[in-house]
Amino acid sequence: MGVAIVTGSAGLIGSESASFLADKFEKIIGLDNNLRQYFFGEEASTDWNRQRLANSFDNYIHHNVDIRNLSDLQKVFEVYGSSIDLIVHTAAQPSHDWAAREPLTDFSVNATGTLNLLEMTRLFCPNAVFIFTSTNKVYGDTPNYLPLVETETRWEIDAAHPYFKDGIDEYMSIDHSKHSLFGASKVAADVLVQEYGKYFGMKTGVFRGGCLTGPNHSGAQLHGFLAYLMKCAITGQQYTIFGYKGKQVRDNIHSSDLVNMFWHFYQNPRSGEVYNAGGGRFANCSMMEAVALCEKITQKKMNTAYSETNRIGDHIWYISNLNKFKEHYPAWHWEYDLETTLTQIHDSISKRI
Repeated sequence: MGVAIVTGSAGLIGSESASFLADKFEKIIGLDNNLRQYFFGEEASTDWNRQRLANSFDNYIHHNVDIRNLSDLQKVFEVYGSSIDLIVHTAAQPSHDWAAREPLTDFSVNATGTLNLLEMTRLFCPNAVFIFTSTNKVYGDTPNYLPLVETETRWEIDAAHPYFKDGIDEYMSIDHSKHSLFGASKVAADVLVQEYGKYFGMKTGVFRGGCLTGPNHSGAQLHGFLAYLMKCAITGQQYTIFGYKGKQVRDNIHSSDLVNMFWHFYQNPRSGEVYNAGGGRFANCSMMEAVALCEKITQKKMNTAYSETNRIGDHIWYISNLNKFKEHYPAWHWEYDLETTLTQIHDSISKRI
């Protein structure tokens, strides 16, 4: 096969995508200008991961390109043109807290950057498959109005509700809710990717991620839940839990399992399709449960603090329903459960600090 472009290639999902695709394409073109360091500080720099990719794969070619800069993007797309078979778009401003600090930056990266990439794809390689990493935040705070019950360690949905067995599906409304500004910019990008598929007939897929995690995550307080939690567990740095008694629930999908979803879609693509993508009932935890698991793995008591103030628009309970994807791609399945994933994160962070 020809060329694959990966945006945000030094980030968690981008680097996993580049690594996975390296032996499947002639060239992997990575686009990443380490904006994550600007967003979250030196501890979140992805420069180490960019160097790792360059050292590991001879066919990985890195471009220090900002996806907001259309002229620089166009130069890349002009070089490779119709030889581009796949675009995996993972570059983003990923924090709903940070988005409120600089709304213009957040929207320009998440929405305008996505539009730039879609348009370059339409003009230079319209037959390529375009994969977009969206987020469960497109549903806003609507999940918080589900009937929830409190247990000893978590909030859980009422067992009589249709979402109890498999989680939230793609037909939950993304309208009439509080999204956070980050959620709103991702809604704009999400709908644009759908529209380029449905209106122009392009092969575009939207993957609305739960918590995306894995050993190559540069976790920081404002983004990278499990990676940052494990980092605090290892170093003894204080970790602050925000609201909901620490019983808020997330499903967590290993970066490898998500990229494998991308691969299945690439091999049999659709136009403007949307999938929820998370750990589902296979891999999920509350904050309290995650702390306990980190303590088990590190064999150390964590230094935690609690704030009654929850993050604006934050979910109390969110578990992804992947039945639609599994129906379309029945050969796909999860490989990494939560303890395996956290153990990998522990081992990776321990080597880097």
